[in-house]
Amino acid sequence: MSSRPGSRTGGDGTEDDGVVERNKGGADPAPRRRGQGELEAQVLAMLRSAPGPVPVAWVQERLAGDLAYTTVITILTRLHGKGAVARERAGRSFVWTAVADEAGLAALRMRKVLDAEADREAVLASFVTALSPNDERLLRELLSDTSEEAPGEAED
Repeated sequence: MSSRPGSRTGGDGTEDDGVVERNKGGADPAPRRRGQGELEAQVLAMLRSAPGPVPVAWVQERLAGDLAYTTVITILTRLHGKGAVARERAGRSFVWTAVADEAGLAALRMRKVLDAEADREAVLASFVTALSPNDERLLRELLSDTSEEAPGEAED
């Protein structure tokens, strides 16, 4: 796995965006580190609640904590790269719109991990065997529903 300059890799191999949330007015003066993907999920939720395409400043004003404008741009750019948000020119900058919801963002992450592996069959087999019986049943139902909706299409 390659790291971007300035990023840190956690013990689980995931990249840490290094964003720290300041504790406002609490007894504990130490900042709280955001969980992996937490900030992306918050930004995505904010965009989904927006009345339409919005500028970075709109998102920044509504997020909890004191995030720098550049941090919000970075998160939006990462989400854009993952296909979770769309952007369009508005003057010299962009306005942003959510394309995926939180479930869609998680699915994009899962797809990225799968795409990075050479033996897709082994990865999928390991994933399915690790599922709980309820999750396995749900997956089978979803796959059954999908195959019924698109008859005649070739499998990968």
